[in-house]
Amino acid sequence: MAEVKVGIINITGYIGMELARLVHQHPGVKLTSVTGRSAVGKEVGEVSPHLAGIDLTIAPEVDQVDFAFAALPHGESATTVVALLERGIKVVDVGADFRLKDAVEYQQWYKVNHPAAEYLKEAVYGLVELNRDRIAAARLVANPGCYPTGAILALAPAVKEGLIEPDIVVDSKSGVSGAGRALSLTTHYAEMNENAAAYALDGHRHLPEIVQELQGLAPESALSITFLPHLVPMTRGILTSCYARLNRGKIAEGEKGKEDVVELYRDFYQDETFVKVVAVPPQTKQTWGSNLCLIYPTVDLRTGRLMVISCLDNLVKGGAGQAIQNMNLMMGFPEETGLEGLAVYP
Repeated sequence: MAEVKVGIINITGYIGMELARLVHQHPGVKLTSVTGRSAVGKEVGEVSPHLAGIDLTIAPEVDQVDFAFAALPHGESATTVVALLERGIKVVDVGADFRLKDAVEYQQWYKVNHPAAEYLKEAVYGLVELNRDRIAAARLVANPGCYPTGAILALAPAVKEGLIEPDIVVDSKSGVSGAGRALSLTTHYAEMNENAAAYALDGHRHLPEIVQELQGLAPESALSITFLPHLVPMTRGILTSCYARLNRGKIAEGEKGKEDVVELYRDFYQDETFVKVVAVPPQTKQTWGSNLCLIYPTVDLRTGRLMVISCLDNLVKGGAGQAIQNMNLMMGFPEETGLEGLAVYP
């Protein structure tokens, strides 16, 4: 296969930078064009010294490429993505503009009218573990949000098998890089250090993604999902804890039931390179810098509840790594290409 020319739209954000780092080490592609609105005309290494090995100048638009990643804010990404598609370029949109299938729901959660609603039906939700074949055939993939990635992977086996009742609680803790690079009081060091805070108690924009994708696994079940995110004082990582009452009769009582749940999860993810069902509750540092999602399912025998813990790096499996995983499928590379790196620890 000829070397694939890749462009990154908005290399100056955290996801854009992580995309550049991972694409640079991918053996089958070459990063040939990057944009960044606040840094046009500057060298990549000047803006991001840790990327000094990438000899490119930041341009106002991507040049001739075979594939592009769009890492723009919601409401701004769609028009850029459509222009790329019209040029025959396949795209992974790392932003939120094509994740939801309903334009009305998009407007409700993002407070803007969708600028390219006619493409919502075509866009494929880029969670590889659930949509692998559709992603491979797509020209437009919507990269999932970081919180939904951890939550959906944690709950998918249980929801699909009808193991749990529809009332589900998802509790997530995220590092501050998930908020992006823009300055804000809530992510200021003095505000965040030695502190933790819940936010978006009236509803987070990632909630409809979680509902949409899990509901698709169990169309007959009217899921009721409570999602509560928290900001904690670390740079990378998301730890998600999911709780739901077990449906009676679905698994055995006692310790045998716990074993059955673990077996169900291991069977569901047995062929997945980047999802690992682990024997002890995982920690965010165990995924730092890697494309792994670690999952620990168990049962609270006192209450009859399923409890599932998932951990991932919000900038890799929750962002840039997952985007490259999608690109690999779309461009015919082995899925793990360029993503084999182990986690950085401690």
